[in-house]
Amino acid sequence: MTPSPHRMPGALFDAVAAGAGGAEALRFLARAEHSRRLACAYAVTAAARETGGQVAEEAARAWELLAAATRADPAATAAVLTHPAAGPALFGLLARLTGRREQDRPALRAPLGRYTALAAAATVRAGLAARVEWPVEGAWVALPSLGRAHFPAARRGGQAVLRVDTSGRALLSLTGRSPGDPPVPVPASPYRSEGRWHGAYLLETLAPGTPLLLDVLDQPGFPNAVRRPDDLEADEIHHWVTAAREACGLLRADHPDLYEELAAGPRQLVPLTGTGQGTVSGSSAETFGCVAMSRPTTATGFAATMTHEMQHNKFSALLHLFDLLEPGPERFYAPWRPDPRPLLGLFHGAYAHLGVACFWARRGETEPDPGLRTEAHVQFARWRSAAREATLVALGSGRLTPLGRRVADRMLHTLDGLCRLPVPAAARHRAEATARAHHAAWRERNGNPERTLSA
Repeated sequence: MTPSPHRMPGALFDAVAAGAGGAEALRFLARAEHSRRLACAYAVTAAARETGGQVAEEAARAWELLAAATRADPAATAAVLTHPAAGPALFGLLARLTGRREQDRPALRAPLGRYTALAAAATVRAGLAARVEWPVEGAWVALPSLGRAHFPAARRGGQAVLRVDTSGRALLSLTGRSPGDPPVPVPASPYRSEGRWHGAYLLETLAPGTPLLLDVLDQPGFPNAVRRPDDLEADEIHHWVTAAREACGLLRADHPDLYEELAAGPRQLVPLTGTGQGTVSGSSAETFGCVAMSRPTTATGFAATMTHEMQHNKFSALLHLFDLLEPGPERFYAPWRPDPRPLLGLFHGAYAHLGVACFWARRGETEPDPGLRTEAHVQFARWRSAAREATLVALGSGRLTPLGRRVADRMLHTLDGLCRLPVPAAARHRAEATARAHHAAWRERNGNPERTLSA
């Protein structure tokens, strides 16, 4: 298994930098993320080999399983390595293997189980006969990209055992299991739940072979994320299904360019809970294709949130390929945050809000309800100005690389075009008043935003 080099055509780079890119860009970035995960799996194996002992043996077995699955069915391994749970598992493990003192490394047995679980999932997907064993971390045993089995009597220190027979049928059990924890069959379909097996919930099929899923992450990476599949009640799942289908219908009908990007690959939604009022969302640099969000209230809000977080996904993947800025101690005013932000956060947010501005510009043209259309004009005016302001600050920071300046220049070109579009005066005045209020509240909390702040 060898990661492929990725050379991004200049025109495609510029299209992404301008805030778009389409399905071609999303597929390119997805391939690059897959190669990055594969390279990380190899790096984990190499670092474990240097550690030696049982750590090296377990990592070598996981690598051999991944290699065998790839030889049998390359798509099987790709589906596992591109699953959002694989990023935090692999990069977190690599950081621990390379960052600890030599004498501490043998204590890394438990995290290696996540690497083995990835390899086990690839084995199931490829239909390879095998027996795989790894440490249990709790009552839920995950096969990333497939689902998870519930073993209520499981305790840390036990072992999960996966058996795949020559026909491809898979069975998950525990060593020394209690009578209350019999083996759990792993369904052939990844979107099926039965008994103590819980798969992802299929919300919508975005395109042939491209699902939009609702699921918890195997390794929770977001504050307030739902931690267990059985925490989602049937009524809650029905609400997500309805909201997702309405939002996807809206994007298909009125925002075809955005929908094309969304439908370019599998997408996973991680539900958030206990977030209070308003929509809360987030994404992570290592969970490409994944969006965490609170319970949606409207189809438009759902679509806007997906747009926002998909922009963050694109920008994170671009940063994995190219150095766009030099980090520094300065902190900056961001028109969407209550706290001072580092340049990376400001640049990220400007790119995301450029996409949000484009979304609301289109809503202002297509929304049939007069009141909602007015609100779309307000949102458009607010976020085009905010994104432009932040982009200018990034350009003036002196910390962008030549490629970073190229991105910011193309962002600014898009935003200048948006700022030339007419907006009803009342909506523009409301947006400006909201921006001034945010600016004043930030100054009261943090000081003068006209100067950068030292960390």
